[in-house]
Amino acid sequence: MKKTITLSLFILLCVQSFYSQTKISGKVSDQKKQPLPGANVFIKDSYDGMSSGADGTFSFTANDTGEVTIVTSFIGFETVEKKFKLNGKEIIYNPVLKEAFNELKVVTISAGTIEASDEKRLTVLKPLDIVTTAGGQGDIVGALKTLPGAQQVGESAELFVRGGTGSETKTLIDGMVVNNPFYSTSPDIASRGRFSPFIFKGTVFSTGGYSAQYGQAMSSVIALETNDLPDKSSATVALSSVGIGVGLNHLSKDKKSSIGFDLNYTNLTPYFSLVKQVPDYTVKPVFSGGSFNFRKKTSETGIIKFYGYYNTSNLGLRTLDIDSTNGFKNLFELNNYNIYTNITYKERLGEKWLLNIGASYSTNVDKMNMTFDTIRSQSDLTQGRAVISRGIGKLSIIRLGAEYQYSFDGYNIKGVSGNYHFSSNTNMYDNYSAEFLEADIYMTTKLVLRVGGRGEYSTLMNKYVVAPRSSVAYKIGEKSQVSIAYGQFYQKPERYYLFSPQLPGYNKATHYIANIQRTDDLHTLRLELYYKQYDNLTLANADSTKGNSGYGYAQGVDVFWRDKKTIKGVDYWISYTYLDTKRLYLNYPKEVMPPFAATNTATLVFKKFFDKLNISTGFTYTYASGRPYYNPNNPDFMGDRTIDYNILGVNAAYLRQVGKCFGVLAFSVTNVIGNDQIYGYHYSYDGLRSQAIIPPAKRFFFIGLFLSFGVDRSKEIIDSNN
Repeated sequence: MKKTITLSLFILLCVQSFYSQTKISGKVSDQKKQPLPGANVFIKDSYDGMSSGADGTFSFTANDTGEVTIVTSFIGFETVEKKFKLNGKEIIYNPVLKEAFNELKVVTISAGTIEASDEKRLTVLKPLDIVTTAGGQGDIVGALKTLPGAQQVGESAELFVRGGTGSETKTLIDGMVVNNPFYSTSPDIASRGRFSPFIFKGTVFSTGGYSAQYGQAMSSVIALETNDLPDKSSATVALSSVGIGVGLNHLSKDKKSSIGFDLNYTNLTPYFSLVKQVPDYTVKPVFSGGSFNFRKKTSETGIIKFYGYYNTSNLGLRTLDIDSTNGFKNLFELNNYNIYTNITYKERLGEKWLLNIGASYSTNVDKMNMTFDTIRSQSDLTQGRAVISRGIGKLSIIRLGAEYQYSFDGYNIKGVSGNYHFSSNTNMYDNYSAEFLEADIYMTTKLVLRVGGRGEYSTLMNKYVVAPRSSVAYKIGEKSQVSIAYGQFYQKPERYYLFSPQLPGYNKATHYIANIQRTDDLHTLRLELYYKQYDNLTLANADSTKGNSGYGYAQGVDVFWRDKKTIKGVDYWISYTYLDTKRLYLNYPKEVMPPFAATNTATLVFKKFFDKLNISTGFTYTYASGRPYYNPNNPDFMGDRTIDYNILGVNAAYLRQVGKCFGVLAFSVTNVIGNDQIYGYHYSYDGLRSQAIIPPAKRFFFIGLFLSFGVDRSKEIIDSNN
């Protein structure tokens, strides 16, 4: 009897299972009605499903009953989910998949913008390129000078772009302005940037037409984004011909926070004893400092980041007084300390909203002891910034933001004039506020429009200005696109002129840019035409300003080509800039080409990695035509030209992994051939004597050993060169 009951139950269950099965069939296709073979069609949270055939068709049986979700997925297309009720009746389902948006197929704004990032594929340079480019000396700006638009101004640390002065280029870290991004130095001697490129995951170099998010920069913006949480804890040690450094980054066990620091000390005394310098140094340059960082994830999508930096420097030298007939030398001694702090918070609010807020404080103090004067200069900047973004559809986005800056600048001068001793204090304060609204509107995946504007008010200028910005980009092929950009940009006059009794107003530049770009994983080609109109430039003499009715223009073409495929194991790029620019500003008697501009500039960067030897080598060659300079004996103002600029730098690095320690032994030389470099001339008041402005030494040699514990960069370096 029991056997009969058991058999009956078994038959009943089989029959029930048979009747509960549902046949699901159909065809997977794209929006153009083309079949998609190999698409996955399955019931969510079950094993029922199959892949579509060569004609896109599929057919399978589901054992579930009730409401289920059928998932259809295919590489390169958006996944589709649809709910069905299974009751044993056959279901005919023909899913149509939309092509997924990806960076290589979606148009992006590129006019005036060159991006270096580890996160995006459509980039010109990677962060590692900054430290492996010969001649760049591991400096961010040094590497950016190999890109089109940048001028080769060797006597200044600042970055001069497309006919703009160095002060017209602004540096930002996580959206916050860096008031003094370069080490303080003596006149006519360039210095390097204060920040290590390894703390940044991305660099945007905008040569014009940039977003309404940025202000107070008439020519260019360098926007740096710091790293998030590290992948693992690590430590670094650096030993070089000019100094030492140590660093530590510790990742918490739950991988939700990290803390880190680094310390560095540079003393050029040993180096200067081996390599003769032109200046007569009374105090060999010494730099010391350190940084601290903290990262913490506040949620799955939120992160708070803090970065703080402190540096001191000390140097002194004597230079020949061009007006002296007995060989008298002027004294210049500099003691500097600099502090920069930055805290930001980023959080996604739901699926569509993103909040990004930040604050920073910096101070820079230069104490200068000169032959007849002692000057103390201080510059402080406190700022806050908030941006909220909302996604619209798949790609479009609208951004609304505001920022506030409180700045203090002060001078204290003590000196001797004849038999009289004098002392003066001059302080200047400004409250600057700005707001911006901007939208990236994707009409299709091939056409995007960026439109927006920025309003700015300065209590010092006592004027409110509105700067419209717009860009359009259209994709003309899978790998190519064209862009155009327009924008107005305002900027306060250079710091020195803000202390004048007759304060000048805002300077203004208007940009017009057209760009074509073709990019894939191994090649980049960019061609960009630009025109920049300057208005309201500062007019001034040695004592005071005379208003801001100056004007000028800059126009030209930039070309960039990078190739990582043609020669196996070789990565190279070529950049070229043609620049036609003139200005009537400061004390110029007429509109002329300024001394920081060269008509032609070209750079070739070459890198080769030898896999079997673990050796990376490279060179950088740069040419620039002669720049104008003032010769009082020539009635044609700025009619003279320096000799052409030619410089060749080489570098090499040996990579070795020993246990958990990754080591790099690096060597580099700038100006290997030893070409003369003349940046301009100083003339005596009577015009009878002149002195060339030249580098402190013809060549700079560097050798260093860098050890990383916990981070192996060998694959990163190999991948970047193949």
